[in-house]
Amino acid sequence: MKLKTFLLLSFLLITILQAAAQKKSVTISGILKDSSSKIGVPYANIVLKSPKDPKIFFGTVSGDDGRFALAAMSSGNYILEISVIGFKIKSETLFIGTLSDHLDLGNIEIEEDINALSEVIVSGTTKQPPVSMDKKVFAVADNITQSGGSVLQSMQNLPGVTVNNGKILLRGNDKVMVLIDGKQTALTGFGNQSGLDNIPASAIEKIEIINNPSSKYDANGNAGIINIIYKKNKQEGLNGKIGIGSGYGALWERQKNLPSIRPQYQMTPKINPSLSLNYRKNKLNTYLQADYLYTETLNKNEFVTRTYDDGTVINQQTKRNRNTHFTTIKSGIDWNYDDLNTFSFSALFGSEKITDHGDQPFFNKDYSERLRLWQFLEDELKTTIMASASYQHKFSQAGRKLNTGINYTYHREDEKYFFDNIMPSFTGHDAFKLLSDEKVIDLNFDYVQPLKYGRFETGVKFRSREIPTNMQFFPGENSPIDADAGGWATYKEIIPALYGSYIYETEKIEAELGLRYEYVHLKYDVNRDHPTYKSDGYSYTEPFPSVKLAYKINNSNKITAFYNRRVDRPNEVDIRIFPKYDDAEIIKVGNPGLRPQFTTAFEVGYKTDFQKGYFLSSFYYRVINDAITRIATTVPGSPIIYNVFQNAKESSSFGVELVYAKELTSWYSFNLNGNLYKNTIDAFTVTNLYPVPSTHHDDLQEVTSGNLKWNNTFLFSKTLSGQVSMIYLAPDIIPQGKIDSRFSADLGVKKTVQKGKGEIFLNATDILNTLVLQKKIKGEDFNYKIKDYYETQVIRFGYSYKF
Repeated sequence: MKLKTFLLLSFLLITILQAAAQKKSVTISGILKDSSSKIGVPYANIVLKSPKDPKIFFGTVSGDDGRFALAAMSSGNYILEISVIGFKIKSETLFIGTLSDHLDLGNIEIEEDINALSEVIVSGTTKQPPVSMDKKVFAVADNITQSGGSVLQSMQNLPGVTVNNGKILLRGNDKVMVLIDGKQTALTGFGNQSGLDNIPASAIEKIEIINNPSSKYDANGNAGIINIIYKKNKQEGLNGKIGIGSGYGALWERQKNLPSIRPQYQMTPKINPSLSLNYRKNKLNTYLQADYLYTETLNKNEFVTRTYDDGTVINQQTKRNRNTHFTTIKSGIDWNYDDLNTFSFSALFGSEKITDHGDQPFFNKDYSERLRLWQFLEDELKTTIMASASYQHKFSQAGRKLNTGINYTYHREDEKYFFDNIMPSFTGHDAFKLLSDEKVIDLNFDYVQPLKYGRFETGVKFRSREIPTNMQFFPGENSPIDADAGGWATYKEIIPALYGSYIYETEKIEAELGLRYEYVHLKYDVNRDHPTYKSDGYSYTEPFPSVKLAYKINNSNKITAFYNRRVDRPNEVDIRIFPKYDDAEIIKVGNPGLRPQFTTAFEVGYKTDFQKGYFLSSFYYRVINDAITRIATTVPGSPIIYNVFQNAKESSSFGVELVYAKELTSWYSFNLNGNLYKNTIDAFTVTNLYPVPSTHHDDLQEVTSGNLKWNNTFLFSKTLSGQVSMIYLAPDIIPQGKIDSRFSADLGVKKTVQKGKGEIFLNATDILNTLVLQKKIKGEDFNYKIKDYYETQVIRFGYSYKF
């Protein structure tokens, strides 16, 4: 009996162990590498298939460094298949046993295929995730025609993006929130895009465009979000990249100066050395990205004709020769303490030194008399310091994680202006000094809980922001400067926010339902002696819902719908009480009475993928309440025009965006993007308080506008590629006026050398010399026309080496 009992128990134990072994889950990992360069291949598709059935058991995508992991796999025989655009498909058999929890496949090398589609999301060969309905990702290195330029310039031919007077517009709207590595910083501006034209594109890995942000993101920026991601390598050991770019702009004089002023810049030099270093060993990954950009630029060459109802006509020119020194250093360390806990620390330093030599002559109608010559020197130094620390904890349940972080930003703006006011009978010397120190602290906690058919995300964020400013005026003889409008002002902003988002996914359905609640308290203390402005600030508590619904018709076709509500809070510069005198007679002034504008947006889209290409269409409708805009008014008896920010009434935009990408042959592919929209600005009446109350009324305005972009990529050989980009911007309306159409064409070539480690490029922008910004503005008793022949033609060339 004892023997029978022992045998029975042994049999039951073996059966239990076998059953447990059969249910054992195993994690498969490895690294994909280019067989020629031995560099990790990111964003490759890795799937496991049954040898008897083509059904996919599991799939994943390799990370930035080529690493991948397939978790919770059952034992058995499989086929491991690897595919990525630009490489040959690789298949190999794989057996998963029961004795180990993890299997490391080591380095898996795949061969490049020059006949493969170069990339569907943007012209070039860098591998990125495909364009989706809610996010588009673009590798900066693939934008050959803008290599060696700034981040702002590299965005000009991206789908849906236009650039106007140094500002980014998404689908015709300039209310864009710009992030760096997912964070708002003073380097790009909190709520605006200042500084983008001075960030070297060589420092940036990729750019993400999010037209319909979820509730996880800050509610500011109704047009959408642009996320700029700095370079950071994760390969083992020491590696990096060094490069230098150069070029010349303003190749010839596009429009002659008005008489008696200093020459405008021509053949302006550019230089951009860059260095990227990365060292990864065991649990630590350290990195450094350093860039320096020096440019001389014809920043503005604007010709304006002002016509007043009393018959007065004034012709003026604003010419600005600019020298810029911009240095950025970004460094950090990632510490993988163990499999569940990761710490990251990073710091960024930016220094922007700008010197402007400006000339502004004013003439009468027939140019027979010079009324005034306003010459100025702007000496400005902007310093930015950012420090970030974050911690991620992964729970034992796969996908469940907690992220916490703190981000501190300090930004100093030290600006000095020196003016010569040269009149027919005297010369005056004026000056002013502006000092502004911005301090921002962001705290965030984010939690992700995986569910059977999706996940739940929630989090809180707290922001404290303070900007004291001090403007001192030093008026000279018979000065046109309003010295009483100087003094001090302090901007204080506190924003706590809470969000929750539920994501649901089945084979056919995708849904994301989110809600963000924000409380905003803004206090703007103004010098009590200011002749015009007082301010109590404002507060609000508002919900910002977001909805995404998608139906997957099949693996190649998807229909998507979006809804969200967002806000645009006035930035500190928008409410800054000090007049700006870089134009002596068209003066810009902030408005501390400005209030946020709220936007409701709807969008439906359809995307289809086909062999070697895709087609994407989106229909969108956006309604803005209390739209923020500049309004120009005059003071009786004076030719000076004051541009002051105001809240107009309602404006709306209805449009369609189409993107079509296709590889026609092994050596030619293209990306065609069209955006057609109708803008409507309702009738409104506002009163500018500065310098004295002046009322303006605008009737209903409507216009149908849009833009068309055509990017063409040529693969001449395995190592030589070229690109031609063309952009057309149709006429559009702005409050009080219109913007005329614009067109430009860019081209570039890029060649890899030294067995893929080296790269040289040559490009030219606006090769037909056609890009001129033209506006027409109509006020109550005046109108003016603007033509700006700023520097658009630039030739750049450069070299980089990876090690």
